[in-house]
Amino acid sequence: MYVKDVMVQNQVGLHARPATFFIQRANEFRSSIWVEKEERRVNAKSLLGVLSLGIVGGTTIRVMADGADEEAAVESLVKLVQSGFSE
Repeated sequence: MYVKDVMVQNQVGLHARPATFFIQRANEFRSSIWVEKEERRVNAKSLLGVLSLGIVGGTTIRVMADGADEEAAVESLVKLVQSGFSE
């Protein structure tokens, strides 16, 4: 399992549009991927799951993956979050 923490850069957080980009990117990988905020963990490939976390700007989230391409998956998602989703 590969795990990395990242702070959400964009001000509004993971609302519908950025969350869609996030899950689309997650679905490019075969690994099982999760997002964790505080004590809640959801499937990173589930739009409803990601939105249910209520992630706002300035929040630190944990991205974790388990599988053949786990490191590439986590690094790609962390890079996307750090980019601020081009907002």
